[in-house]
Amino acid sequence: MNQVGLTGRLTRDPQTRSTRTGDDVCAMRLAVDGPEEHTTYVDVTAFSALATNCAEYLERGRAVAVSGRLAYSEWEAQDGSKRSKHEVIAHAVDFLGAGRGQEDATHAS
Repeated sequence: MNQVGLTGRLTRDPQTRSTRTGDDVCAMRLAVDGPEEHTTYVDVTAFSALATNCAEYLERGRAVAVSGRLAYSEWEAQDGSKRSKHEVIAHAVDFLGAGRGQEDATHAS
């Protein structure tokens, strides 16, 4: 089973783009606190309506809970070097705490 659940804070404002078919894609970076003040940084990608909601309501520093699946990709950079990364493909993002003029937590999925 490939399921991931993380809670952390966004390290930057979400970055949104559109696919060739017009679907929204939202890229986020999550800082997750670990033991002994060790922080892990995780790339998170959301698609379609979830991407639109994340881009509209989230901003740097906002606490979120993300659930999704872990994905791994490899590619060759322009300089010929091999690159790879793990990321979470989000199925749901819970917006924790207040943000952008909101008083209560909201939820997007």
